[in-house]
Amino acid sequence: MTSASRKILATSALPYANGPIHLGHLVEYIQTDIWTRFQRLRGHEAYYICAEDTHGTPIMLKARDEGLTPESLIEKIGGEHRRDFADFNIAFDNYYTTHSEENRYFSEFIFEQLKTKGHVDARTITQAYDPVEEMFLPDRFIRGTCPRCGAEDQNGDNCEVCGATYAPTDLTDAVSVISGATPVSRDSEHYFVRLSDFEPMLRDWTGSGRLQSEVVNKLNEWFDIGLQDWDISRDAPYFGFEIPDAPGKYFYVWLDAPIGYMASFRNFCTPRGIDFDTFWAPDAPAELYHFVGKDILYFHALFWPAMLHGAGFRTPTAVFTHGFLTINGQKMSKSRGTFIRARTYLDHLDPDYLRYYFAAKLNNRVEDIDFNVEDFVVRVNADLVGKVVNIASRCAGFIEKRFQGQLSGTLPDPALTMRFYEQHSTICQYFENREFSRAIREIMRLADLANQYINDRKPWIIAKDDSRADELQAVCTQSLNLFRMLITWLAPVVPKLAERSGEFLRHPITTGNALDRLTEPLLNHQIGPFARLLDRIELEDANAMMKDTQFMNENEGNNSVGKHLQDDPISPEITIDEFAKVDLRVVRVNAAETVEGADRLLKLTLDLDGEIREVFAGIKSEYDPQTLVGRHVVMVANLAPRKMRFGISNGMILAASGADDAGGIFLLSPDGAAESGMRVR
Repeated sequence: MTSASRKILATSALPYANGPIHLGHLVEYIQTDIWTRFQRLRGHEAYYICAEDTHGTPIMLKARDEGLTPESLIEKIGGEHRRDFADFNIAFDNYYTTHSEENRYFSEFIFEQLKTKGHVDARTITQAYDPVEEMFLPDRFIRGTCPRCGAEDQNGDNCEVCGATYAPTDLTDAVSVISGATPVSRDSEHYFVRLSDFEPMLRDWTGSGRLQSEVVNKLNEWFDIGLQDWDISRDAPYFGFEIPDAPGKYFYVWLDAPIGYMASFRNFCTPRGIDFDTFWAPDAPAELYHFVGKDILYFHALFWPAMLHGAGFRTPTAVFTHGFLTINGQKMSKSRGTFIRARTYLDHLDPDYLRYYFAAKLNNRVEDIDFNVEDFVVRVNADLVGKVVNIASRCAGFIEKRFQGQLSGTLPDPALTMRFYEQHSTICQYFENREFSRAIREIMRLADLANQYINDRKPWIIAKDDSRADELQAVCTQSLNLFRMLITWLAPVVPKLAERSGEFLRHPITTGNALDRLTEPLLNHQIGPFARLLDRIELEDANAMMKDTQFMNENEGNNSVGKHLQDDPISPEITIDEFAKVDLRVVRVNAAETVEGADRLLKLTLDLDGEIREVFAGIKSEYDPQTLVGRHVVMVANLAPRKMRFGISNGMILAASGADDAGGIFLLSPDGAAESGMRVR
């Protein structure tokens, strides 16, 4: 029975356009994607909208350091983000940018509405100013000694050592992160939204079941302290939208960033004839949901609903808040080698593995989840491969070889089928409530029942008796129908596995209202030839991903803004005996080619004095493979082979990142007299 159709708009927080997508980001995008895919598979009109968050001082300064315009930088980073999301099968209906005319329009409209209704004040404030760069400094661009504990090199608003909060003027020995100069105080006129004007509305909105209990408790603390006026303007130089009739003043990025949800949806609606007001008008019948991390709760649960209400738009149906991701029990950190980029993961492992692992841990509470490498390998192999895919692989061959791919006309165990059907509403309710881990546990319990059925009926024994052909066909038909139910429930979680399974079953699983068609078994149905649906994860592949992560984190320059903070620290000392273990050889590049599915890698075929080696090198961004053929480079010849997603890398070529303003990656090359196989001393 098909459920009543709903209109749903879901968003994830907008990724900031100044760095790569990492696994911590993906918790949110995968969670939102699973939920919206589930809604679509129930036949609902559900849209998933996102955009690049492109404005602010960090974008402006990063662009300057890279010798780019801000527009070029956000286009470059945005392209990388889009590729990462696409390769993780994040099914956005529209992925846009906050640097758009639609966003400018809505930002100016909301500001004018708030101003006209008396919710905006202009007043003079005193701020830290960089006399060298001639710009006002956000708190995060000031560092100094903590006034409470004396810890050096602390942020301008809080101490990471003792947890104290303070004003930047309280710091001792404060310096600008940008220039290293000592900040001075300077006055400037800014615009403020009186958030306290909306306190009655916000108390009602936050207490009406739209938020998790942990979130409500945190918001009540802020209500008790008193809602503070919100500074929504910034001074030039600044990359963003200039405030109308206020030369040199710009909208603060946190004003126009959430408005990007509206702008992206408007951009989606206009060419398709979708009624925007059905989703955003004050009395809009559609549902609006925001998925966000707990670190940006204040903006989404207080500022954002106040802005919408004050400007005459609807407020969100709910804001769903999640916790952070830890890696092997530790915070994500470059210094610890646990800052795993999305692209590094994709260079080694199938995205459905991570989607499943996150789903198996996610619930509807504000809790951190942990990515533990060994647990990840065991969980995915045991559940997806050992339980679910195993059902199809144990039975499909009999149907294909003995019955020309034709399923039987009846199910021999309707009671077992009914036990599965009876859990359908429970599993769907778990998905609806974002209790993905509970849904996964129930699906895997049913997978155990299906495997037990196969173990009990033993089709491999039945197949030895030609007189039991009908029984064999029926048992395998029963099993494949159970597999079809399991993989349909899992389709929002592992879309590519579900897509391959649908092709094998010759039955759509990832489109339409597939979840509401489970009561219709596949009988007298022609299936396709079975092919391996999913490989096991090898622990060495997961460990190789972690090694690549550590290598990149250790060898990447400090990304802090300001040249005086960009010097790479010298690695810990090694002895001459330790260095002597590295066998460096001159080799000739016989062939070089790009690697399909890898953004950073080139595959090099190297001639080591007659021995041919294949090596994967992360130099694609700097070198055209054709220019490398015939060139001599230096390689580490005695490095242990490493299995990667794309093959075995048997060695490493040497390259260095540029110093100071040189940037880039530079291959180490011998002089013209060198020959292949020559040892470098």
